[in-house]
Amino acid sequence: MRVAKDGISVRPVVGSHSVLFGFDATPEARRGLLGFALGRRSVDRSISWMRGFKFFEATNPNPKPGERRSTREHPVQDFQWGDYGTEPGRHYDYVVQAVYGTPTALTYGPEIDVAVDTANAEGDVHSVYFNRGAIPSQAFADKFGNVGPTAAEQNDPSNDKVKWLSRGLLEGVLAYIAEAKGPEFELRVAAYEFFYPPILEALKMAAGTGAKVQICYDAGKAKRDGSIVLDETSSKNVETITASGLETTANVSLHPRRNFSKIPHNKFIVLLKDGAPLQILTGSTNFTPSGFLGQSNVAHVVRDPALAARYNRYWEMLATDPQTSAFKTFNSVQFPDPAGPLADGTMTAVFSPRRAGLLEWVAERMGEATSSVMFTAAFGVAEQLVAEFAEDKDFIRFILMERADRNAANQAVLESDRDTRIALGAKLNAQSIALKLAGHALDEWFRAEEHYRSRGNIFYIHTKIMLIDALSDDPQILCGSANFSNPSVTGNDENMMLLRGPDFRRVADIYVSEYMRLFNHLYFRTVALKLAREKRGDPRKAALLDPTDGWTASHFRSGSYHFRMRELFG
Repeated sequence: MRVAKDGISVRPVVGSHSVLFGFDATPEARRGLLGFALGRRSVDRSISWMRGFKFFEATNPNPKPGERRSTREHPVQDFQWGDYGTEPGRHYDYVVQAVYGTPTALTYGPEIDVAVDTANAEGDVHSVYFNRGAIPSQAFADKFGNVGPTAAEQNDPSNDKVKWLSRGLLEGVLAYIAEAKGPEFELRVAAYEFFYPPILEALKMAAGTGAKVQICYDAGKAKRDGSIVLDETSSKNVETITASGLETTANVSLHPRRNFSKIPHNKFIVLLKDGAPLQILTGSTNFTPSGFLGQSNVAHVVRDPALAARYNRYWEMLATDPQTSAFKTFNSVQFPDPAGPLADGTMTAVFSPRRAGLLEWVAERMGEATSSVMFTAAFGVAEQLVAEFAEDKDFIRFILMERADRNAANQAVLESDRDTRIALGAKLNAQSIALKLAGHALDEWFRAEEHYRSRGNIFYIHTKIMLIDALSDDPQILCGSANFSNPSVTGNDENMMLLRGPDFRRVADIYVSEYMRLFNHLYFRTVALKLAREKRGDPRKAALLDPTDGWTASHFRSGSYHFRMRELFG
């Protein structure tokens, strides 16, 4: 939905905790444009103008670190801007004005009213919850100092630090579990890391109402001689389950998963009523403190019996602890790879381990994209997907990676296309601390806390998302527990949800707003670290606005990064 007035257009991309705005301007409206002022209009029609962190030197010559001022006095000089302070299921009236004149004598275009309703309202078919994500954040340092939650605090869902870091993710999962009230309900859980006490307590409470609770979890790997080998994850699972009393709780059944090939990587919960699957909660979130409060994660609830039945059929086989060969055959037959492009209105899921071929299908969908590709890559990018980046495209492809691909040749291919942008998560903390970049206080705490565990692979980018043409009328969303890697297809227990078509525009907007929140933050950090290491750039100049309309030039230079971003979001 675009709103336009006097040559200025505004397009909101609406999530639950965020609204991302894309702007555009005609050649006439661009002339003399100093930026954009944004505000929220209250019930009494007064406007609370949002604040920015860049300033005109003429009116604020010595900005202080962390200072923010009204965008009506110091406008946004970009064609995208995000409000990350919204609440789910709420109505907001925004006002946007183009700013002209000179820094000491500003003039304004007409007020452009933009009304939005944020997602995750009660009764929505889809509810999507993203946590804050363990990204360097000056906001956390400002709000709580360099003091993270203690062991006791992190297990308290009402704790202020926990609520800030969770950002609705923990609350959303707990609310989902709490829907199982009474003997007519049942919860079927598939878990990999399963040692966050608030989740275990919530399941016990559901069982206490008479609801049946069944839990399939990583309980160590079975060897050919019949012995069980426990690693850090399975040991912690067993220890926490025992300490919680789940083993002896009425209405709770435990299904240890031991006959797996790689790792039993699922994280989903099926809700049933009167024996019939009703809803599904899936996503990337392990049931751990780090899952909810540290690494970036998502939980996606779908209130659709047909999709829930598909997950339930998979769960029933999973709970028998099948051998890998038999499980591959079951999944490949029961949930075959899609044949060609998804049809409009598709909402389905595929499961692993399975026979190879799914990544080739994903690569084909990427190759058919016409306006954008956005995806996360925890362990690097699979060969099948890397091949797509050898072909130049005239639109942006975004990759949000935990770290650079260990295969240098693959990384070189990814970086070869000028329209591919890569943001990195891992290792930024140590580098930020060493260079004392803004926000390093939170990095210090996360490093001291070891991201809630002594070992592990992913500390920042843990979401598993691919968005294809997500801002078009024909978005495709691939999401779930599966990284886009070969082990996630042929070795791990995994699930991947597949959505396509205009019915999922709203869902796509939620994912885009959150993806870009993470991407922009880490991309900025990646560039800032590069400049700091090379001792390039003047921090003071970085805080100053252009007193002319010259800042718009790169946004209208055909083929430039800013040009592509304006085209995509405006």
